[in-house]
Amino acid sequence: MKTSTVLLITLAVIGVIAPLTGLYPQFLMKCVALALFAVAFNFFTGNIGLLSIGHAAFFGMGAYAAGFATKAWSFTPELALVLSLLVGVALGIVMGGMAIRRQGIYFAMITLALAQMVYFVCVQAPFTGAEDGLQRIPRRSLFGLIDLSNDLVMYTFVLVLLIAAVWGFQRIMESPFGQVLLAIRDNEPRAISLGYDVQKYKLSAFTMSAAIAGLAGGVKALTLGFAGLPDAHWTQSGNVILMCLLGGLGTPLGPVIGAILVVALESRLSGLGVVQIGPFALDLSSKVPIIIGFIFMVCVLLFRRGIVGEISAAFASAKARQSPAADAEKKSMAS
Repeated sequence: MKTSTVLLITLAVIGVIAPLTGLYPQFLMKCVALALFAVAFNFFTGNIGLLSIGHAAFFGMGAYAAGFATKAWSFTPELALVLSLLVGVALGIVMGGMAIRRQGIYFAMITLALAQMVYFVCVQAPFTGAEDGLQRIPRRSLFGLIDLSNDLVMYTFVLVLLIAAVWGFQRIMESPFGQVLLAIRDNEPRAISLGYDVQKYKLSAFTMSAAIAGLAGGVKALTLGFAGLPDAHWTQSGNVILMCLLGGLGTPLGPVIGAILVVALESRLSGLGVVQIGPFALDLSSKVPIIIGFIFMVCVLLFRRGIVGEISAAFASAKARQSPAADAEKKSMAS
């Protein structure tokens, strides 16, 4: 069975079980929206090896596009999400066209600078609502038939989008196109010597990643009913990097696990409030970024491949240890 099929079944099973455990639909929808964002980021950075710090621009503009189109133009959800995806494509072509020829830290800094330009446009543009953002964004009805105001229905819809994105990206990576991306990541000069147009492949992957990041922004705006400046700020790029590194950069399910962990930590820690430790009172709700940063530091030092990456490596190591023993047993039986 192909990896993409296994992922499809695994995510579907987890997604169906999650609401039955008593978790709030709003929490689950936030996890799914950010997981979609992390999956989009992972497709480019995890498979090309270039660190983008500008993905918040796609996420934020996707959120604004879907939110404004739904609220001001009465777009249906499917049209609003298509618009957010197209906004991601347009921004991806522009930003990727300017940054993709650079490597390493230069690529990261260019994407950061371009994303900050988009952020300052969002601060000034009238359609974003500036500091107040777009609030009370309606969900409306999917294709005019399915009312998305019900949280469980909305959750099912966004879960299907996430599963489709994970399955689609994995199918791409199993195709010749995906194998070329991996070849570029592992040895770009060799890929060039084989005749591949490396810049074209990189730009295509960057644009696909930007498109799904824009879609994730649209999903977030519709599920939570809000689109604001934090969505387009560079710290949102930092969050998605954290999610992928915690879960496992370059692994299909790592970004999903990382997104769930980060959202759960933020929710859990901010709800603890003030904790009394002897004579000291510690307000954990205001220390969430510090605590998550500490956890991130520990994970980077001890689990450099992320949770899913470490588990995959452990399975691969166990399989490698068993193979010589199995070969020796076969040889003894043959003799």
